[in-house]
Amino acid sequence: MPEQSNDYRVVVFGAAGVGKSSLVLRFVRGTFRETYIPTIEDTYRQVISCDKSICTLQITDTTGSHQFPAMQRLSISKGHAFILVYSVTSRQSMEDLHPIFNEICQIKGDIQKIPIMLVGNKSDDAQRELDASEGQALASKWKCAFMETSAKMNYNVQELFQELLNLEQRRTISLQVDGKKSKQQKKKDKLQGKCSVM
Repeated sequence: MPEQSNDYRVVVFGAAGVGKSSLVLRFVRGTFRETYIPTIEDTYRQVISCDKSICTLQITDTTGSHQFPAMQRLSISKGHAFILVYSVTSRQSMEDLHPIFNEICQIKGDIQKIPIMLVGNKSDDAQRELDASEGQALASKWKCAFMETSAKMNYNVQELFQELLNLEQRRTISLQVDGKKSKQQKKKDKLQGKCSVM
């Protein structure tokens, strides 16, 4: 199948059980399942606006195990943006992201222009091992964006994908397909995601 240039590929990485599939399914289908079903690799497509035309947001939900290093490398080399998910209930799940982040740096080279979101999922869970400040600290170290989410409560799911698209600097991308935004909204979108040091 020939590669479509108007596809925008987002790859979701993280340890098994952190809620990668739950986040993607909540975003794409608006559903949440209580049972855990391990993923090998699934791809979901959503129509979005890209450079004032319509393109396909292709979300690759990867396996949580490290059994398929070749698939992981291929996903990284084809990906335009990355979501690195850990569970706030598991310190180990955050540690598991380090080799993945390093591999993204190795394959992609200069990652300053690549949208990467570090995501602490299961923020609704009382059994926390990680505070939001720890996620923020790692994101600062990696120079990427950070957000806490809850796929179960549908907290920050839509915002996560919109923020990821806002980070894209090479083209204008939006979840809004109609493309009819006011000048003020465009200005607001431009300013959103920009950090200022006080």
